[in-house]
Amino acid sequence: MKVTVCELPDNRDEFESAWKDLLAYVREQQSELVLLPELPFVAWFVRTPQFDAQVWQRAQTEHDAMMKQISALAPTTVLGTNLVTAGDQHFNRAFTWTEAQGYRGIHDKYYFPNEEDFYERNWFDRNQRDFSLARVQDLAIGFLICTEVMFNEWARYYGRQGANIIAVPRASSLNIERWMVAIRMAAIASGAFVLSSNRVDENLFAGHGVIIDPDGEVLATTSRQTPFVTVDIDLASSAAAKKVYPRDVQE
Repeated sequence: MKVTVCELPDNRDEFESAWKDLLAYVREQQSELVLLPELPFVAWFVRTPQFDAQVWQRAQTEHDAMMKQISALAPTTVLGTNLVTAGDQHFNRAFTWTEAQGYRGIHDKYYFPNEEDFYERNWFDRNQRDFSLARVQDLAIGFLICTEVMFNEWARYYGRQGANIIAVPRASSLNIERWMVAIRMAAIASGAFVLSSNRVDENLFAGHGVIIDPDGEVLATTSRQTPFVTVDIDLASSAAAKKVYPRDVQE
């Protein structure tokens, strides 16, 4: 199965051309699945410490408008996150999109940082904690949205459910080594392929999308020079990986 990860600009002027480039790349590669970064269709607005309803509404309107353009990636399966308002609550929701089923909300981000440039706890609400798999044809997909990948028990939990792909959409900072340790450990703990895409800019976001095999080996990495990468993965190797150490260790 051909899977694609990317790094996309936080800057909106740069994003427009990068999005067109991604559409062309996915068509050229005939990718079957593409993972987008966390909340890819809006500039990172949670740098502001306090929640602002007008800022949220503008961000949601902008994000919703771009969500309608996901169909341009058909027939590729698309993974990512989007903004959801439910009454007075605000969620960062992981989704799958397929040509046959359209949009499906899967998992609401549960673990939020609250520090300079990442005041997510002040902007988002927690929904019920739910780390259930999404089933898409032969795929059993788990989501760990950015900070959630730091909590390795959930990668292991996904593996126990039979996940063959864990998607890690990120808006993560320049401390790239720590993130790579967490992402690789998610693969080792679960026996799943781990895909991660990220934002990129010069001052805050590191880019560095990756595709990791079920034993934690790096198969491909994006860069500013190569913002999209594709690997043809064998899902059967995920099932095999679950039968060997350390996934075979009993509870």
